[in-house]
Amino acid sequence: MTVGAEEEYLLVDPVTREVRPEAPKVVAEAAGELGDRVTTEITAYQVEVRTDPHSRLDLFAEQVRSMRAAVVRAAARHGLGVISSGTPVLPQPLPPPMTEGLRYARSVAAFGALDDEQSICACHIHIGIPDLETALQAGNHLRPRLPALIALAANSPFWQGRDTGYASWRTMAWARWPAAGPPPYVESRAHFESLVAGLTATGGILDRGGLYWDIRPSHHAPTLEVRVADAAATAQDTVLLAAIVRALVDTALADVEAGRPAFRPSAEILRAACWRAARDGLAGEAVDLRSHRLVPATAVLDELLADVRPSLRRHGDLETVTAGRAALRAIGSGADRQRAAHRGRRDLTDVVDHLMHAMTTDTTGDGQAESRSRTL
Repeated sequence: MTVGAEEEYLLVDPVTREVRPEAPKVVAEAAGELGDRVTTEITAYQVEVRTDPHSRLDLFAEQVRSMRAAVVRAAARHGLGVISSGTPVLPQPLPPPMTEGLRYARSVAAFGALDDEQSICACHIHIGIPDLETALQAGNHLRPRLPALIALAANSPFWQGRDTGYASWRTMAWARWPAAGPPPYVESRAHFESLVAGLTATGGILDRGGLYWDIRPSHHAPTLEVRVADAAATAQDTVLLAAIVRALVDTALADVEAGRPAFRPSAEILRAACWRAARDGLAGEAVDLRSHRLVPATAVLDELLADVRPSLRRHGDLETVTAGRAALRAIGSGADRQRAAHRGRRDLTDVVDHLMHAMTTDTTGDGQAESRSRTL
């Protein structure tokens, strides 16, 4: 079973630490190494990379690190730094500068101020499932796991220069879109196609690519795409997320094959659980979807990991995930680490420095240190 990822990064000025609208030139520079695996995104602050599909997690991890290194080097040549965070940390002008292109222009025309907050960044995990019907059934089984994945990947506590009170503010900003958040329980392929047609007819999406649910069959690859995660601060965070998502999908496919029905929490309770996960992350409480009681968020994550342990062992990923879980206990989630960086001097530039360092600690050499020395 293959795993791949799309990661979105933000370009920053290494002196002011503010986001910089230089993505087109950095993407052009990075394309010398990465080819079409690096692209622009909706705002000029963002760079997106996508890995190849991999059966082995170690090869996936190697490519994630090498692609991050390539983007850091390309940005450094233009005197810029790179961070991987669900949101920019410091205040930015709104609306943000948009990337040129017909699709983005259509989005702004259709959705207006919703695009003002699209400097948010995500990590999308793709799991190879060539059959659409099977992917939809697997997605049904993954729906109740979305809150745990939000908490695990939370890495966006700051927005417009202040602490939002949320571990994942990106989740809340994204939830405003007409076809975002937890997907509905999909009864069949015909039901899915009917939903897509209806959302398109109402203008809720421009096309199939605008189906922004947290889980969806990819519109451009034979994969199930899990879109719920903030951009991960480190490559290790991305690898941990990818291993867990693959194990969840593998476990779901076994349930589908065995005829075990998916647990169907109500849409209202699932949405509330996702809100709670975005607010508390791993540091607070989570919703038990069966009892509707609040429990420690870490307990929900550990229950998930216990459920997918056989799949992790089968793929050879158990050691990696065990080490990643231990790291979370020791240093916290991405959101916890951002807040810890801020706690010392109460200066948000320290958070940006922490995030730039987190990118380079997963790459070869300190390209961002080079960028800072050039610019200072």
